[in-house]
Amino acid sequence: MDQTEPWPEGELLGFDLETTGVDRFSDVPVSFALVRMEAGVVIGCDASLVDPGREIPTGAVEVHGISTERARAEGIPLADAFGRVSDALLDASNRGVPVVGMNLSYDLTILDVQCRGRTGLGLGERGWGGPALDALTLDRQVDKYRKGKRRLENLCLQYEVELAEAHEASADAEAAVRVVVAMATRYLALRDTPLADLHAAQILWHREWALSLDDYRAKNGQTPLDPSDYIWPIAWPIARSAVA
Repeated sequence: MDQTEPWPEGELLGFDLETTGVDRFSDVPVSFALVRMEAGVVIGCDASLVDPGREIPTGAVEVHGISTERARAEGIPLADAFGRVSDALLDASNRGVPVVGMNLSYDLTILDVQCRGRTGLGLGERGWGGPALDALTLDRQVDKYRKGKRRLENLCLQYEVELAEAHEASADAEAAVRVVVAMATRYLALRDTPLADLHAAQILWHREWALSLDDYRAKNGQTPLDPSDYIWPIAWPIARSAVA
């Protein structure tokens, strides 16, 4: 990507998965979307239902509305989905195009785990090195003390972005891009920071957030975070001593 112009005006790749559950180390997609945008315009979209090869729990169906029967009938094989998504992310990384999403460490970790299990190589080993722009991580940094939830629908309200259909992968991916661009318009320091620097900063910001949250939990007698929750943008299981 040519960074002679501010990155919000260049190409951005929105990415979202809807999944069988909330465990990024064991759950898998039931749909994906890759939405290419430039200057606020959608210039391409690759999206599909996915057959996860397992039953989709009722709780997950209640969130995204994709039943096991529908995924089996209309979805592409899981291996094909991971191939299409990983190829798109690798291409974007090679061109310096940022992948953008909401809580990206969840989606990217799912992809990394599955790629590693299928090929023995994770995203990084295959050549992905970012940049990534996570609406959640950025919002936590620029507006640290705002009260209330920080789900995608909340951020859309905060940054005056329309969310066509929550928990539909294409709509969520597009909305995440629009939220990040709106954030960069409101907070010019984000807009003016080179993408590589912004990617590196998010690693630190996410860790600082995790440390602060773990400290709060300890003071209130709550269960500590899983150590993997300290890692952004791609997590892996680690021993708690590694983050002490």
